[in-house]
Amino acid sequence: MLFVCYPRCSTCQKAQNWLDEQGVSYEVRHIKEANPTAEELLHWQTLSGLPMTRFFNTSGQLYRQMGLKDRLPGMSEQEMAALLATDGMLVKRPLLVGEDFALVGFREKEWAQRL
Repeated sequence: MLFVCYPRCSTCQKAQNWLDEQGVSYEVRHIKEANPTAEELLHWQTLSGLPMTRFFNTSGQLYRQMGLKDRLPGMSEQEMAALLATDGMLVKRPLLVGEDFALVGFREKEWAQRL
């Protein structure tokens, strides 16, 4: 499994601690150092069953600075994925990606059901 996170994010830390407590093995990927590609994001979106808009970190400074709340409705899924691929800080985290699933953001109940 791939755990995509930003180490300074408290939610990511909480999710990682939870994974460790559950004995789940995973590979860590620092989202700022190894930003997901547009292709990865589109694949993860398919696995998650969620709209691409759910992959945006809507509480992030960069999201607000870029005025994305108003821009996203006019963009295609491919355009959104390309934009997300430009900066890891735009991507909602943490992400947990398995062979047949992708979980966006940490919701303990959802993660427990999936794992």
